[in-house]
Amino acid sequence: MTVAQRKLLVVEDDEGLQRQLRWSYEDYEVIIAGDRDAAVAALRQHEPDVVTLDLGLPPDPDGVTEGFATLDEILRIRPSTKVIVASGHGARESARRAIASGAFDFYQKPIDIDELGMIVRRAYHVADLETENRRLADSARSSGGDVLGGIVTGAPEMLKVARMIERVATAQVSVMLLGASGTGKELLARGLHNASLRAGKSFIAINCAAIPENLLESELFGYEKGAFTGAVKTQEGKIELAEGGTLFLDEVGDIPLPLQVKLLRFLQERVIERIGGRKAIPVDVRIVCATHQNLEAMIAAGRFREDLYYRLAEIVVRIPSLAERHGDAVLLAHHFLGRFARENGRTFKGFMPDAIAAISDWPWPGNVRELENRLKRAVIMAESSRLTAVDLDLGGMADDSTLSLKAAREAADRIAIRKVLARTENNMSSAAKILGVSRPTLYDLIKQYGLETA
Repeated sequence: MTVAQRKLLVVEDDEGLQRQLRWSYEDYEVIIAGDRDAAVAALRQHEPDVVTLDLGLPPDPDGVTEGFATLDEILRIRPSTKVIVASGHGARESARRAIASGAFDFYQKPIDIDELGMIVRRAYHVADLETENRRLADSARSSGGDVLGGIVTGAPEMLKVARMIERVATAQVSVMLLGASGTGKELLARGLHNASLRAGKSFIAINCAAIPENLLESELFGYEKGAFTGAVKTQEGKIELAEGGTLFLDEVGDIPLPLQVKLLRFLQERVIERIGGRKAIPVDVRIVCATHQNLEAMIAAGRFREDLYYRLAEIVVRIPSLAERHGDAVLLAHHFLGRFARENGRTFKGFMPDAIAAISDWPWPGNVRELENRLKRAVIMAESSRLTAVDLDLGGMADDSTLSLKAAREAADRIAIRKVLARTENNMSSAAKILGVSRPTLYDLIKQYGLETA
C-alpha cells in the first residue's frame, strides 16, 4: 500500500488543529472526527490502521475521561489499530495510562508536526509488520501448520529449506546441515528422519562438542566388558543403538582427527568394532550431521579429513539465520508466548507495539534459541498481560521516571532506515517507498541522524 492510499483518522475537536493536521498529512487520506461517536463511525467505515486521538474531547474537553473512553472503544472494535494519543492535561500520568491501555504512543501538546509525523510513520511501519506476520501465520496454517512436524515458519527462505529436506528424506544419502548455533539444526534433522522410510526406527542424537575427546569414541562405538578400567559390562554405542534408523552427529567439526579415521571406516564398510572387541558388527544407519563451523577451512588447515567430508556431505543444506527469515521472528514470538503461557499457567493478550517493533528489528545473534529464551524469561517475569520490549530486554526506557519517547522513536527510526538502506543498496527512491516517506523526507532524516549512505 502506498502512502497516498493509507487512511489516517484524526480525532480532534479543535477546528484550527483539524485544518492544520489535514494540511500536514496531505499525503494520507485524512478522516476527521470531532467526538467519540463520529470517531467510532469513521473507524467502522474506513478501518484505518492509525488513529491520532486528542484525549480532551467533548463533553469533557478540559479533562481526559471522554478521550480514554474513546481509546477503549477504538481498541475494542479494532484491536490492531495503532492509536497515538495527545493531551496537555497531566501529560506524564496520561501517557502512562494510555500506553497501559493499549495506545501505540503518546505526544504532548502543543503539537510538533515533524515529531508527530515521525510517530505516525512508525505506527504504519509496525502495522505493516503485523499485517505481514498475520499473512505468514495464515500461510503456515493453510499448509498444515508446522513444517516437517516441528518447524514453525512462514518465511520463504525457511520453507525452501523444508521442501529440500522433504525431497532428500527418502533418498539413501548422507545429509549435512550447515547453520549458526540456534537455527534449529536438530529439529530439521528430526524432521528429515520422520519424513524418511526410517521413521519407525530410532533417531539417536549426539553432540560431538559436548563430550570429552577421550569419551567420544566409546559413546559412538561402544565397548566390551573389561575394555578399560570401569567397563564393568558391555555397552552398545550410539551407532549401534541407531540400527535401522538415523544417527544425528551435531557439531561434527569437533570430532578429533584420530576418531575421524574410525568414523570414515564405518561409513565405507558399514561395520563397527566396539572398543576392546574383535567382532565386526554390521550396522544399517543413516548419518545426518550438522555444524556451525567452516569445514572447508578446517580441511585446508588439516583439522578435518577431506575424504570424511565428502562421505558426510553428499547433500548439503544451508539453514538461514533467524535474521534472514523474513517475518519469522514475530511469528515465532507468538508461538513461544502461547506455549510458555500454557506451561506456566498464565494468560497474555499478546505484545505491545514496541515489542513487535523490537522483535522485528533485533538482529538475533543467538537465533531461535535466543528468541525462545527471551520469551520464556518474559513470560515468567512480566507483570502485565501484554509483553513490552522492556520485558524482552530489547530496549525501552532506562529510567521509568521520565518519558523518553522521543529518544526511543529516534532509535527505532535509525534501525529501520539503516535496515532498508542496506536492503536497497542505498537506492533512495526504493528506500523511501518502503519506509512510506518522500525522498526529501528520507534525505532529511538521514542528515538529522547522521547516517552514512556512501
